[in-house]
Parts: sequence; C-alpha cells; structure tokens
Amino acid sequence: MLILYYSPGACSLASHIALHEAGEKFDLAKVDLKTHTLEDGRSFKDINPKGYVPALQFDNGDVLTENVAILTKIADRHSTLAAPGEYGRYRLLEMLAFISSEIHKSFKPLFSASSTAEEKQAAKDAIAKRLEFLAKHKQTSDTYLFGDNMTVADAYLFVMLLWAEKNGVKVPDTLRKLAEAMKARPTVHLALKHEGLAA
Repeated sequence: MLILYYSPGACSLASHIALHEAGEKFDLAKVDLKTHTLEDGRSFKDINPKGYVPALQFDNGDVLTENVAILTKIADRHSTLAAPGEYGRYRLLEMLAFISSEIHKSFKPLFSASSTAEEKQAAKDAIAKRLEFLAKHKQTSDTYLFGDNMTVADAYLFVMLLWAEKNGVKVPDTLRKLAEAMKARPTVHLALKHEGLAA
C-alpha cells in the first residue's frame, strides 16, 4: 500500500487531496517537521534525506519526493486528474512548476520568524501578483485551471490559496471561486479532516 508522509496543512496536503481524488488506497504517516521524526519515533530523514514533505512511498519501497513529481505521477496513473489536449501533460507540468517555483517558494518569508515586516509585505505583494497572473490566464467561466474538471494542479493551487487566505494575501475572485469549488469536494473535506483542519 502507498504511504504518504505529510505534515498538517503543509504543501503535502496537495498530494493528500490528489490521492483521495484518484481513489488510491494509502496510509498516512505524520511528520514533525521541526524534529524530522515520525509519530513512532523513526527519523523521517531515513525516508526522505531532504527532511521535508511530501514523500510518497510505493509498495516496492521506492520513495518519490517533491509535489511536482508526486502529482505528475498521480495524474499519469489517473488520467481524469490530468490536463486535456495534445500538450496536456506538458501544460500540467508547466502549471505545477509555476505554482512550485513562483508561488510556493514566495511564501518562505511569511513562515520565517526572522523575516522583517518589509520582507513579509514584499512576499505578500509578489504572491498577489502571481495569483493575479494565474487569474488572467484562466478562463473565468471555467471552474478549475484547465476547465470544468479538476486536475492535480488545482489541488496544489488550493493549498497555496489556503496559505494566502491565512496570511492576508489578496486572492482574485476567479481563484477564490476555484478555492470554494475545491472546498465543496468531499475528497478535499476528507483530506482536511484527516489532517485535523476540518470537523
């Protein structure tokens, strides 16, 4: 059985949601990111030497890390979560890479106790601009990034939108609607519940 190593509310929530959407059977292993330990006391670095989540362990013991890789693997296994069209796989990778490198990484100052107020505001402004870029390049009539069907990229973006809301970052209306649509999905509620983020 698959094992997803996660931390509540971290970016691993994207992989958690995607696995539920795919109907995969998997176990969850909670990681303390401060101590890099699992609940049973084992060192998480024995699973992922990088020390951060997500990590997805397969039946044969192989471990895949990084949301871009894990989400792509899930989409490859379950075409309903992939982007449509001849270049769909590459458009999906393009979107996942943008979310990872341009949005996800931009949150770092907001999670650092050593960041100044100016650095945090600069991060918020940068994230808001990138979300605005996404909103402009998304068809407003579509529910999700690639149309009316959810893809793994929507799961990743949803986590970023949760972080934006928590940190007072302005979210464009079209992306706010996407977040609302995601929250209404039973699989998303299930993942949030498993991570102690919903009742």
